[in-house]
Amino acid sequence: MQRLPRRYTTYALSLLALAVSLVGLASAPSWAWGLATLVFGGLAILGSHDLLQRRHTVSRNYPITAHLRYLLESFGPEIRQYFIQRDTEEVPFSREQRSLAYRRAKGTLDKQPYGSLRDMQAPGYEWMNHSLAPAPIQGHDFRVSVGAGRPRPYAASVFNISAMSFGALSANAISALNDGARRGGFYHDTGEGGIAPYHRRGGDLVWEIGSGYFGCRDGEGRFDAERFRDAATDDAVKMIEIKLSQGAKPGHGGILPGAKVTAEIAATRGVPAGREVISPASHGAFATPRELIGFIQRLRELSGGKPVGIKLAIGHPWEWFAMVKAMLAEGEHPDFVVVDGGQGGTGAAPLEFINRLGMPLTEALLLVHNTLVGAGLRERVRVGASGKVISAFDIARTLALGADWCNSARGFMFSLGCIQARTCHTDRCPSGVATQDRRRGSRLDIPLKAERVARFHDRTLEGLAEMLSAAGLAHPGELGPEHIIRRVSRHEVRSLATLFDFVAPDELNEGGACRHAVFSDFWDASDADSFAPPASLARLRQSRLV
Repeated sequence: MQRLPRRYTTYALSLLALAVSLVGLASAPSWAWGLATLVFGGLAILGSHDLLQRRHTVSRNYPITAHLRYLLESFGPEIRQYFIQRDTEEVPFSREQRSLAYRRAKGTLDKQPYGSLRDMQAPGYEWMNHSLAPAPIQGHDFRVSVGAGRPRPYAASVFNISAMSFGALSANAISALNDGARRGGFYHDTGEGGIAPYHRRGGDLVWEIGSGYFGCRDGEGRFDAERFRDAATDDAVKMIEIKLSQGAKPGHGGILPGAKVTAEIAATRGVPAGREVISPASHGAFATPRELIGFIQRLRELSGGKPVGIKLAIGHPWEWFAMVKAMLAEGEHPDFVVVDGGQGGTGAAPLEFINRLGMPLTEALLLVHNTLVGAGLRERVRVGASGKVISAFDIARTLALGADWCNSARGFMFSLGCIQARTCHTDRCPSGVATQDRRRGSRLDIPLKAERVARFHDRTLEGLAEMLSAAGLAHPGELGPEHIIRRVSRHEVRSLATLFDFVAPDELNEGGACRHAVFSDFWDASDADSFAPPASLARLRQSRLV
């Protein structure tokens, strides 16, 4: 007789207990025997089902017991986040970072006792040097002029709300963000989902135009100039941003199932209610770098002279070089470029896209800044940056590497009460931020959260002002890579000015060899008339296909 495997012990005990319970219930009926029968009967049925089903091998091998594993696994992220992870472990944001955002948003004490939790001897640790001659603090409402010389320039704060669409975030979350932007005097990027009624609470708007042209499209999904003009000339819209790609899923389009296209979302996006909506991976209004520059000029004219820029996550460097060459060839340029880091973001995306596709913010920002400097365009084109920016040091570091201002998405989500549950894609956000479930989203108190959004912005810039003062600086524009120091190893530290290569003004226009490898490899071969790879790469690819 074959011996019963030990892994079946729980199932065998449940059958034995059920038999005893049935005998007890039959001989001396009572609620206790009845309850025992129900409990052990349920376990016996579950175990029998596990043995008979074929989808889960673990359940067939470990009837009943396997479900304990599944239960613990389902709580794994929460267990690690709340009980196991260190305060400084950034996955994706550390408890220290989240706590800082919460405290600043609530206006509670944001100081920390008993010293740093960071290992300052660990390679990669960064800090900002201070001065023996601190500068007096002259307020912290730091501004950057965008579109200088245009009919409708805009003075942007150095810290703003990054692109998050209505549809990705709840109606109450969008309302609170916009109201907070109004109170704090900074801008709110609409995301590519169009301008919703919830964006109309008085905050400055940057209208993001994606490949779906939501809010300015015709019945076939093509760009509609008249619809664009009607919305872009609204006083609330301060700038126009053409989204070429995003850090969460660069080079990836999207499909919004018809079931999710409610009447409200349909009206916001300018699409039929209840029908599937497709966002192509690329734009239909232009196909070459020169056509992109022409599209930028067209939007500027249609909007009445408001600043128009582009947002992109950097991928192939020759495509970015081709855009800059088109700016030089056409004698025109975007008023700003927002660089989105490839670390993922609020939108759900395939794991490979989040982890392995797109250039991280530091490298992308350096490439954009260096190219514009080398092409002689940096003084005319402002640069924004977005990607895990949450603290005053994050802002200072990013500005030191070449940005003029920073945007934050998840930082402002924390100010709304986001707990990093990482359920944004399930429509079951516990904090009512990233959901379209009205029962969840309606619990988010708009006036209270708007106050916290504004306070988070204010307290963060106050922290930036204090850091600048300690460094002997009066404005973020004075920051440079020499102010940020990185530990390269246990025994060596270097400033970012010596750690990275920087291109000299007009160096790319002078025809000499650039010491930066990416420019020497791809700048001369890039073409203002095409996003295609250089001919040398194309030939190499073709040879591999033969």
